[in-house]
Amino acid sequence: MTPAVHLNDVVKQFGDFTAVDHISLDIPPGEIFGFLGPNGAGKSTTIRMLCGLLTPTSGQGWVHGLDIVTQSEEIKANIGYMSQRFSLYEDLRAEENMKFFGSIYGLAPKILARRIGDVLDLIGLADRRASMTRELPGGVKQRLALGCALLHQPPIIFLDEPTSGVDPLTRRNFWDLIYTLAEEGVTVFVTTHYMEEAEYCNRIGLIDSGRLIALGSPAQLKQDHLTGRVYEIETADVLTAVEALASADEVFEAAVFGRVMHVRMTGGVKAADYLSPFLDSAGQDVKRIEPIEPTLEDVFVALVGQEFEETA
Repeated sequence: MTPAVHLNDVVKQFGDFTAVDHISLDIPPGEIFGFLGPNGAGKSTTIRMLCGLLTPTSGQGWVHGLDIVTQSEEIKANIGYMSQRFSLYEDLRAEENMKFFGSIYGLAPKILARRIGDVLDLIGLADRRASMTRELPGGVKQRLALGCALLHQPPIIFLDEPTSGVDPLTRRNFWDLIYTLAEEGVTVFVTTHYMEEAEYCNRIGLIDSGRLIALGSPAQLKQDHLTGRVYEIETADVLTAVEALASADEVFEAAVFGRVMHVRMTGGVKAADYLSPFLDSAGQDVKRIEPIEPTLEDVFVALVGQEFEETA
């Protein structure tokens, strides 16, 4: 099966700065692929190369069988792309925005009218077609932007931080739409810095400092990179506690997660028996220790040795 997306040793440099560092990747048709990493990791640069908006410094890549170096214009006509800022015109009505983007894709008027109706039903905005875009809530604008990117029925859609700045419920509803697209055979390539959002993907590429440092399903990444057990621990001062655990022989990693910390320990050791006296000797009273299912953020900590900062 020909991959929907293929990258071979792709590099993108801006002067002396390497934004994307020798990435190779294959994505099969119909997959929901998540590109996960902190802000500045190289996610958006990669997606812009795949969409024909940037030319790689070196390496090779194909999207829907089209060369990202020599066929960028053909790529733009055969994909859907939704950027972080949605690119909607605030002074147009919802349906007028869709007509504008449909005309850019070259859809004939009769076909466009039918597609607008179909897409409005898909994204649940049939009753908002006459609303002024500037008056729409953020989550509704988000769905409208996705709808504009789907008008020409692209086989691949690229979503660059599509849920940044929206509430968790809106984010979940948006992902229901993504699942619907994937069920219809559309390949979805989505960049995100939300760890819980990445759990929804079939596979994930974890990127840091321009390098692809892990690749696999959420379950596979946890299995491959997290030996031992992960515990959530609450103390009076988690920063001090994390620093203290740096010298603990039975601890692989300890990192701050909000007001608690996650600690990954070797197997066969009773966490309470080991950690309570250790932290007590550091002046840290342990309020709670409980085993938890590891998260993708725990994978990130294990791979790069630091907690992952999310931006709301």
